[in-house]
Amino acid sequence: MSLINHHLTDALLMAYSAGTLPEAFSLVVATHISMCDECRARAGSFDSVGGQLLDSASGEALSDDALAATLRLIGGAAPEPRAPSTRRAPSTFPLPLQDYVGGDVDAVRWKRLGGGVRQMILPSSSDASVRLLYIPGGAAVPDHGHRGTELTLVLQGAFRDETDRFGVGDIEVATEDLEHKPVAEPGVACICLAATDAPLKFNSMIPRMLQPLFRI
Repeated sequence: MSLINHHLTDALLMAYSAGTLPEAFSLVVATHISMCDECRARAGSFDSVGGQLLDSASGEALSDDALAATLRLIGGAAPEPRAPSTRRAPSTFPLPLQDYVGGDVDAVRWKRLGGGVRQMILPSSSDASVRLLYIPGGAAVPDHGHRGTELTLVLQGAFRDETDRFGVGDIEVATEDLEHKPVAEPGVACICLAATDAPLKFNSMIPRMLQPLFRI
């Protein structure tokens, strides 16, 4: 895997550890963590801090038959089936994302946006949206700003914008103060996983007109 230069913020990792992120953001964070040793280690440290806080918290009193009731529930529950352990071939999508897509890149049901750009909106809770984006080499996403936060994780290829270059494993955290025009590098198509908690602010009229149709 290529060197990862752009990482998650501590605030996002702490929120992920605490379970307070929208589902769409959690998917992007989990996918990045599966690709990035540094962020995985930092997330683990936040998990440890949370565990220590739980250990130090005062407990609630249980009824006398709480243990017996729990054992009865366990005994009456059917065991959950376990899928056989299999070795997976090298893939573009890490496992957290494959679970949402139902496979790797060849399982994606792309919808055309124009200019060769395609997307697939993934299922998530209503507080944020998450999608896969396919940007042909050399193509650009229309210049836009943000009404909230956008997380963009590169899975294949690379793109550049006004801030820097983002390659495989890199994640760009865009907030309301960023206005940019991402352009895929020539060659292999750029595939990204992007989550937003508010509609984008497109500067051109045509993208604005098509925005409700494409749910961006």
